[in-house]
Amino acid sequence: MTCGNENPKWGSSSSVVGMASLPQPKRLYQAWKGRNKFLCGGRLIFGPDVASLFLSTLLIGVPGFTFCIKMLVKIKSDDPHFKYPVLFTGLILTFLDLAFLYMTSGRDPGIVPRNTQPPESDDGLDGTSSLEWINDATPELKIPRTKDVLINGYIIKVKYCDTCMIYRPPRASHCSICNNCVQKFDHHCPWVGQCIALRNYRFFILFISLSTTLCIYVFVFSWINLIRQEGNLWRVMSYDIISVILIVYCFIAVWFVGGLTVFHFYLICTNQTTYENFRYRYDKNKNPYNKGILKNFIEFGFGKIPPSMFNFREWVVADDDIFMPSITRDFSGGTVSLQKSDVEVGSQFNKDGDVPVPHILKNLDYSGIGEDTQKKEGNGNNAFDDPFFFPDDSEIRYEADSRFNQEPRYSHGISNA
Repeated sequence: MTCGNENPKWGSSSSVVGMASLPQPKRLYQAWKGRNKFLCGGRLIFGPDVASLFLSTLLIGVPGFTFCIKMLVKIKSDDPHFKYPVLFTGLILTFLDLAFLYMTSGRDPGIVPRNTQPPESDDGLDGTSSLEWINDATPELKIPRTKDVLINGYIIKVKYCDTCMIYRPPRASHCSICNNCVQKFDHHCPWVGQCIALRNYRFFILFISLSTTLCIYVFVFSWINLIRQEGNLWRVMSYDIISVILIVYCFIAVWFVGGLTVFHFYLICTNQTTYENFRYRYDKNKNPYNKGILKNFIEFGFGKIPPSMFNFREWVVADDDIFMPSITRDFSGGTVSLQKSDVEVGSQFNKDGDVPVPHILKNLDYSGIGEDTQKKEGNGNNAFDDPFFFPDDSEIRYEADSRFNQEPRYSHGISNA
């Protein structure tokens, strides 16, 4: 590779022949390996089926605003003291419902960082767990498929995720749609276009509760609008088609969102997730997370929402060896701490601003090259001074042949001499 411009730090363009720069740094959301979609420069994260969010917006906004427009049109011909409060209440309910819909859909639901390598084979081995190979490339590595952890005095099994190569935290599950392990996974909602889990469950409950309230509100006051008009009811309904359509629509919709709201309030009372309930996990065993109805509601309504484990706007370098904070959890205490481990989402800069050396360069045999480098330094050509320049393996072969003729070639960090 030749550089078109000279740099006093690197020397002339001819001195950097055979040198290759690392890939350009990217934002973390640009190097993301999951199926999520991002907007506003990584500030908003959605599921891969985010297009359904537009349909949900129409299903809520069209009847809600239609009802408000109808109330506004009839204010002059009817009692304004009745119409204005009904109008403003309908507007507030519609806007809040849409706001909680977007808050549910556009935030990190609680994604767990994944590893690029399986855990150590001696981590978590015990006689009660069955051993099996998790990586065909390393058949000597055996780790348990499940591990037993103690939660509130109960033994809970946590599973190993082959995709993320981690032991999932308790109540976490891997979403096949988003391709992420998610904390306290409830379900993936196609109407919201996002996983419903630890960090957005509260907003989801507010969304479906307000949707139910809005349906009931529009249904009731559409009937009141019909009854308040003079004449036979059937004749009034034949003239006021919009109110009739709103009544039918809300009557059908309330069975869906209302039933969903009641079901999730039951889950809150028993401190379950939809995923746990559908798998009948607590039919025979006592739920270790159930603290009683009152404490369960307090935990849901006033519990602190943990921060995201990712800063999707930070700068990373996409590489084979990707270095990011990874999760380790004290399962018994429920606390989360961050430690450095290999994660597939990018390479972080260290505190000094340097980039970690890629794995393929760590094992290269540089014997014989140092002497030649010193000669170049004496001539003012400091080809290796910049931390952002590392030789590519194919270009090392080129330099080795051109400089030393008989020196061995280097391929993928292994000397063939």
